Amino acid sequence: MLTGKQKRYLRSMAHHLNPIFQVGKGGVNEHLIRHIEEALEVRELIKVTVLNNCMEDRNEVGQQLADEAGAELVQVIGKIIVLYKESRDKKTIVLPV
Repeated sequence: MLTGKQKRYLRSMAHHLNPIFQVGKGGVNEHLIRHIEEALEVRELIKVTVLNNCMEDRNEVGQQLADEAGAELVQVIGKIIVLYKESRDKKTIVLPV
């Protein structure tokens, strides 16, 4: 579980990132989850865009992605979801205590 200070730090790091995945009308599926898990292992911090044609609630999509990928939901702002998961092999982000 992330503290408020850690979430603030991750939000500031994610500000300059571009979204690398999109959730559309197909919603969340196993294929998307697998790709997100792989990207989180390499990058640790990613952004996901929820498209207008997605019928599910953005907050629910964010929580579902975080739960199924084993990640932390940092932020849902507008159509953007920010996810964080500490990498096992390529740890680059050092969180404040």
